[in-house]
Formats: sequence, C-alpha cells, structure tokens
Amino acid sequence: MASLLLAIIYLAFISLGLPDGLLGAAWPSMQPQMGVSVDSAGIVSMTIAACTVVSSLMSERVIRRFGTGKVAAVSTLMTAVGLFGFSLCGQFWMLLVFALPYGLGAGSIDAALNNYVALHYEARHMSWLHCFWGLGASIGPYIMGACIGQNWGWPAGYRVIGVIQAVLTAFLFFSLPMWKKDIAADGGEETPRQSLTLREIFATSGAKQLFIAFFCYSAIETGTGLWAASYMVQYRGISESDAASWAALFYFGVMLGRAASGFVTGKLGDRRMIRLGQVVILAGIVLLVIPGPAPLVCAGLLVIGLGCAPVYPSIIHSTPDNFGREVSQSFTGVEMACAYCGTTFMPPLIGMITSRVSMALYPFTLLFFLVLMLVMCEWLFKIKNKEKTA
Repeated sequence: MASLLLAIIYLAFISLGLPDGLLGAAWPSMQPQMGVSVDSAGIVSMTIAACTVVSSLMSERVIRRFGTGKVAAVSTLMTAVGLFGFSLCGQFWMLLVFALPYGLGAGSIDAALNNYVALHYEARHMSWLHCFWGLGASIGPYIMGACIGQNWGWPAGYRVIGVIQAVLTAFLFFSLPMWKKDIAADGGEETPRQSLTLREIFATSGAKQLFIAFFCYSAIETGTGLWAASYMVQYRGISESDAASWAALFYFGVMLGRAASGFVTGKLGDRRMIRLGQVVILAGIVLLVIPGPAPLVCAGLLVIGLGCAPVYPSIIHSTPDNFGREVSQSFTGVEMACAYCGTTFMPPLIGMITSRVSMALYPFTLLFFLVLMLVMCEWLFKIKNKEKTA
C-alpha cells in the first residue's frame, strides 16, 4: 500500500510542475495579443503566487480537517480549472481572474505533499519526487513551444496541459481510500502533530534565516523560468518558438539534477547538497553572462537548473530534523508561503528592472538572490550546530 501511495504522490508532483513554466514560455506570444507591456507577466505571476501564499498559510488547518489526500485532489482540480481558463482568455484582466484558482490550488498541495514525504520517506524520495516536478515543469514549456511552432497558438498549449492535469486529478480522486490511514512508510505510528502560531514559528531560532533562504531560492527558480525566454528573444536575438522550447532546458536541468541527487543525497546529507547546488547555480549564471552564441545561453539555463535541483528538496527534507517532527507541518506551510512570496514579488521586480534598464541585468538579479540565500543558509547551519552542541 505504501508503494502504491508513493506512486500516486509521484504523479501528483508531475501535476505540480506542469503549469510552472507555461507563462514564461508563452509570454512572448501572449504579450502582443494582450496589448500590455513585457513586464505585465510579472503581475500575472504575482497574482498566482499571492493566492498560493494564502493557501499555504491555511494549509495546516485545511489538511488537519480534510486530510492530505482530499487536499491534493481538490487542489489539482483547481489548477486544471485555472489552466483551461487561461486558454480562453482574450484580455489581460481575464488572466488575473483565472490566476485565482490556479494559485489557490497550488499552495495547499505543495505544503501537504512536501511535509508528508519529509516525515514518511527517505531523502532520496524527496529528490526523486521533485525530479518528477521537474519532469512536469520541463514538459510544459516544450508542449507550449510545439503548439506555437505549429501555429496552433498559445491557447492550445494551455488546453493540452489542462487535459493532462485533469487526468492526474482523476488519479488522485481514485487514490483517496489509500490516504485514510496516515501511517509512516516504515510501518510506525504517525507522529502527533502540534500546531504553532505564526508568532511562535518566527520566534524559533533559525526560522527567519530559513524563510529568507526559501524566499531567495524561489526568486531564483521563478525568475529564471519566467524571464529566460524573454532574455533570449530580446537580448540574444533568438526566435520566439526556439526561445519557448529552449527555456525548458532550465526545468530539464532541475529534473536531471534531482534524478541524480537522489542517488547521493543519503551519503552527502542535506547540508552538503544545498551547498553543492549553490555553487552549480553560480556556474550557470556565469555562463549566462558570457557573450556568445545561443548554445551558451542554453548551457547556462541547464546548469542553473542542475544547481537548483538539490536545494529545494534538501531544505524541505531537513525541516523535521531542524525544528521537530511534531511541528514540521506548521513550518512547512510557512516555508511554502515564504517561497511563494519570493515568487510573488521578485519576478515583477526583475521584469521591471530589465524592461526599464536592460535585459542584460537579468543574470545579475539572479546572482543577488543567490548570494543572499547562501548567507542565510550558512547562518541557519551555524545556529543549529550550536543547538546540537549545547
């Protein structure tokens, strides 16, 4: 039963990733039709992420009442509704309307599944599950690029992904009986959950550093995915259809990196995986900055994806160890909220800077968040080392 449930969770992680790269891949084609400025994509992204923050903060209450399985199924259904809605949009304001179910669906499922896996499965499963997120996130832009290249238009791309999301929703609803018994994968009893208020969470030593680091990681991941195609079109002179497809290299790098890190994370541990990922992200940013042909840009996006791969799952998986299993759901919900705050506010800021100054600044905005994330992570490690020593 535990193995079958794990397979269902893998499918759920695909559904989490599918919509994530669509807006950035489609925006060079959507923007002229909507009659808005280039940086307006950040407003749509901000709306989606703001709704996700709200649902993340409410996730512990919702999960406690309805259970992880129902929350995952209903949340996936909501994102499917948002995707189909996007395919029908002819005006910019309509995108903002359908961004609401799109974002509200994402927050609860993210918090629910991440904490469930952190509690019940080994670190390698966390990496491989997020690898499946990368699979979904890399398939999405590729499908969108193919639809644009075949002159079917960007609405067809959203419809295709919406259909896939609907099928995954059906799988999750059929799996509901498997979630009724919330037993750990090792056969042990579920750890009793303890609720904390936001004040208590933020008062915990190391919490602020953790949340800022998550904020920065999300800014890097979302900023890279959202503006990669625009960077290639506007600054590197690459065609819209090629840029839409090549932007998927970032998500492919995330997927590939997480598949590989699952084999070594048990030996290296969460902290070393986080540090290794940060170094690789730096190498990818350097490749983006170096002037050269299109393959160099593609290599940079791929390497940044490889670097991002171990950071997110390693931070999530280390949460019960850093703060306690009984309160991990409370921390995971706030982690997701802080991550989506980065998603909410930073992509529009990056878009504003690059559109008003120069798209050449795109890699340097990523570098800023990388340095801040590195500082916060090392500060957190130092705090937790002192606590364990004491």
